Amino acid sequence: MKYNKSSFPQLKVVTLIPARYDSQRFPGKLLKDLVGQTVILRTYQAAVDSGLFDAVYVITDSRLIYDEIVQNGGQAFISTKKHETGTDRIAEFAGNIEADVIINIQGDEPFIHQKSLRDLIHVFEEDASRQIDLASLMIRLKNKEDFLNPNNVKVVVDNDNFALYFSRAPIPYSRDKVFETAYKHIGVYAFRKPALERVVQMPQTDLEQIEKLENLRFLQNGLRIKMVETDKQNFGIDTEEDLQKAILYLKNKMKNNE
Repeated sequence: MKYNKSSFPQLKVVTLIPARYDSQRFPGKLLKDLVGQTVILRTYQAAVDSGLFDAVYVITDSRLIYDEIVQNGGQAFISTKKHETGTDRIAEFAGNIEADVIINIQGDEPFIHQKSLRDLIHVFEEDASRQIDLASLMIRLKNKEDFLNPNNVKVVVDNDNFALYFSRAPIPYSRDKVFETAYKHIGVYAFRKPALERVVQMPQTDLEQIEKLENLRFLQNGLRIKMVETDKQNFGIDTEEDLQKAILYLKNKMKNNE
């Protein structure tokens, strides 16, 4: 099924893409070539091409990234403050726009799936009582290696799929060595605008500092995070090896669409 903005006219939904130039693991990765376009431009274009959003902006600390987007017909904003997280970065700009829901898509996620985004937005359409502060994605883990990998953030949810806890540790612990109930968190967030404005006023919490996970700050301060299950694994680009895999994946995809 093809989705577009007319599917949810009652909500104004804006995507903000935080784009820091000086990545610790792979500096300058957002301006690396990905089969004829930079990583950040492909991410921006994927968000625009989804047809789901009233507007898409890149929020960056880099004039190079800003110019890359604007010179290719996109919309961008240069942050004026130093930010520790992507959430803080987009919040600086959020006050300048009208929106009911603001979606944070990372700048190194050029292959974000339209259906996953559509499902994320849909939970706000159904939330007439406004019980949801923000929503995010999760995917079922299928093997022990992924379950034990601390780079895969795990999430445990309640019976209504609200997040109970996030951790780099293997949770829930399985005494019977069964992993079918474990979920990996995919770091795409959809905020109600008031919730986004609140979270950036909150100081870091002890759990956030221990696990290096900002979503624990949200939980410790009582925000309700609705988790949406997807079967679409995001393909983020964190290393040079990831970039080479992305190039191969995209070339194969383009060849198959010929």
